[in-house]
Amino acid sequence: MNKKSNIKITFLFVLSVSLIVAAVITFLLTLYYRHICFQMLGGLCERIIQSCPDSKQNVLELLKTQKFYTTEKDILSSFGYTPSTLKTVEPAVLWIALSGFFAGIFLFLFAFWYWHRKSSLRIQALTKYLEKINTGGQRLLFEASDDEFSKLQDEIYKTVTQLYQTRDDALTDRNNYAENLSNIAHQLKTPITSISLTVQMAKEHPENARIADIERQLYRLMHLEDALLLLSRIDAGGLVLERKPSDIFTILSLASENLYELYIRKGVSMDIPEMGELDINVDLDWTIEAVMNLMKNCIEAAQPDTTIHCSYEKNPLYAQIRVWDEGKGFAKKDLPHLFERFYRGEKAKNTGIGIGLSLSKSIIEMQNGIIRAFNLPNGGACFEIRFYTS
Repeated sequence: MNKKSNIKITFLFVLSVSLIVAAVITFLLTLYYRHICFQMLGGLCERIIQSCPDSKQNVLELLKTQKFYTTEKDILSSFGYTPSTLKTVEPAVLWIALSGFFAGIFLFLFAFWYWHRKSSLRIQALTKYLEKINTGGQRLLFEASDDEFSKLQDEIYKTVTQLYQTRDDALTDRNNYAENLSNIAHQLKTPITSISLTVQMAKEHPENARIADIERQLYRLMHLEDALLLLSRIDAGGLVLERKPSDIFTILSLASENLYELYIRKGVSMDIPEMGELDINVDLDWTIEAVMNLMKNCIEAAQPDTTIHCSYEKNPLYAQIRVWDEGKGFAKKDLPHLFERFYRGEKAKNTGIGIGLSLSKSIIEMQNGIIRAFNLPNGGACFEIRFYTS
């Protein structure tokens, strides 16, 4: 049922009720008028009989042969007359009243049947829609309508859409879970195999025991364990971020200080210009961790005697942070996959397990932010973060 149908039904209901009310009022007014006439005629007859007692028989005969609108009076009642026995009401009036009454009843029943039929059709349509959904049918779009079922229709469609989304998310999570297990097994296999070979060589040649190699692989395993635990907390929603106003320059400076030994060993410098105090509403420690992963990626890809640059700015919509190097940039085929878990580009070195950028992306998105990576026109890989004003 659309809006026009609702107007028609409402009009029919109003018309039918109006006719019924009009018929009832007409009938009541007729009764009232009949009683008034009966009272007046009774008074008149009483005066005539009192004045001319001999005319009593004539008056009675006149009452029997004429039509009067009468009401109850003692003088007429004493002769056995009542308003119902005297035909003082015009039949046309009664017919009009009865016709209006029954017409109103008919229109009321018709309007009720029409409304019930339309409601039944709408309920059947909604039921069939749900049946198709339950049997695995395609999602169907309802025609736009404006009636009492519109809100129910919208809620059903929202619920179905949400269920489809939940199902798709569950399938995606299941596929990601299987893929993550495969990647984890692969990541664990490499250091374990290396440790096993090193131990075997140490048994064969005790004098050439490579303790440093074992320690390096054990450190890699420990780092992988910490990263996997953090990823599981993020996936389970167990990582709680304490967001509060934090200065961007402070975040960049602290992240750079934590990587001081790395970029000194690499022979690169860090350029963080002080561009005024700009606060963003983030968790300070975890945001520093996310920025460190970006800086580390740039440092590992940079050539000696080059500089890692940082910049930041803020507008009414978002605060933006950029970190870039002076290298050759990202490989084109790596760009779509940089933030995938366990993905390592073709230029990646043996260090790292391919989780850092994925962690950074998760931490930033949990704080109403986005991150993207691209190559600068003049060369160099650039990471751009935007924290949107909430």
